[in-house]
Amino acid sequence: MLMLTLTAAVSELHPPVCGEGSRCAGPSPGQMIFLISCLLLLVVGASGIRPCNLAFGADQFNPNTESGRRGITSFFNWYYLTYTFAMMVSLTIIVYIQSNVSWSIGFAIPAFLMFLSCALFFLGTRIYVCVLPEGSPMSSVAQVVVAAIKKRKLKQPDDPKVSLFNSFSTASSINSRLPYTDQFRFLDKAAIITPEDEINSDGSPANPWRLCNIQQVERVKCILRVIPIWVACIVYFISVVQIQNYVVFEALQADRRFGTSEFKIPAASYIVVAMLALTIWVPIYDRLIVPWLRRVTGKEDGLTILQRIGIGFAFSVVTMIVSGLVESKRRSIALSKPTIGFEPKKGAISSMSGLWLSLPLVLSGISEGFAIIGENEFFYKQFPENMRSIGMAFIFVGTAVASYLSSLISSIIQSITGRSHGESWLAEDLNKGRLDYYYYLIGILQFLNLIYFLVCARWYKYKEAEDVSEVAMVKLQSEEKDIV
Repeated sequence: MLMLTLTAAVSELHPPVCGEGSRCAGPSPGQMIFLISCLLLLVVGASGIRPCNLAFGADQFNPNTESGRRGITSFFNWYYLTYTFAMMVSLTIIVYIQSNVSWSIGFAIPAFLMFLSCALFFLGTRIYVCVLPEGSPMSSVAQVVVAAIKKRKLKQPDDPKVSLFNSFSTASSINSRLPYTDQFRFLDKAAIITPEDEINSDGSPANPWRLCNIQQVERVKCILRVIPIWVACIVYFISVVQIQNYVVFEALQADRRFGTSEFKIPAASYIVVAMLALTIWVPIYDRLIVPWLRRVTGKEDGLTILQRIGIGFAFSVVTMIVSGLVESKRRSIALSKPTIGFEPKKGAISSMSGLWLSLPLVLSGISEGFAIIGENEFFYKQFPENMRSIGMAFIFVGTAVASYLSSLISSIIQSITGRSHGESWLAEDLNKGRLDYYYYLIGILQFLNLIYFLVCARWYKYKEAEDVSEVAMVKLQSEEKDIV
């Protein structure tokens, strides 16, 4: 952020100001290299912060107590609320300063805030609950896959709970003991003991790339079970990206006057409505609705995580339908009634109030309050304890994939409808296009995704800690088998 500030403050680090009527000079190779270096540092910093801050924050609560478990759930709600509030400040106050006051000041403010954030973070070092690392969790995943492939021709055991290698190490581990599950049974072969397998005196396998503990296998199963839900979350996020992209274009061709005044709401500021709806909804849900749901359902969190995500997916279907209806009304008024002006490079401005765009945006904000916050909690709780930051990284990788998929879908629709109708659904002039049809298409995609998600949710088995008495019984059965 300091380097980005310098690109705006130091004249040698950016192209000269364009003169009237003259052609603007582009950046020099040195200036471009400096800018790209800033962005690369930003990427490295964000990749360290974003996957880890959620997991680290939730680690401060004790999951073995009722208050700790409730605290974790509330933490995800309030984290996303503060994150959204920060985005609102960035898209309004910071952007206004950059556009109307000074780019240097506009970059310097977030640079100072980042410095302040670092200072506050390190001040709390002595009071944090820090989970010590136990080596690369990915090597354990690779060992299970390799061992299962090596033993792929072996027969599945009749009683996996007793027959599979399940050493009881006395060493402490942050990972909870997982009960045996009968999904992805082909991975169980990694824990089958053969005459070639040697076991050390401490109970660990001599060759971990040939024999794995059943706990390692179950942790890999946790990751595999999450992937279908992750795919559904990627498809869901496509709707969020689409409405954020196209609502700006709709606002440009709608009446953006605020009430009877001549003040016009900036088109890009309409996105803030969804964020504002989320910041209002989260406290209401966390403090009023969740306690009521606890009494009704008898569940500690009111709803299961997958139920919460599913409600968010259902809201996304409604959001896209409402978006289509609002756009259809805007276009119809623009074509049938007198317009109030003309937007350069776009077309006639509809007399429909731009405030109508708030309706789908509010629904989108509530949808995020259910789906995305639920998704954060889901990946934190369902990944093995030593892989929680990797689980959080899944979320950001998923949003990136959804952004690329959104661009791909838009390009395909623009190409297909442009060939068959002359003007594509996504024409520059929305009055000549059919953005409402596009919204309906995305709505159908979200409906199909909801059905797919419900199937996956019905099949999904939540990660649960193994009962201590059951562990002792399995150990006793294993010892009796060795004696026989």
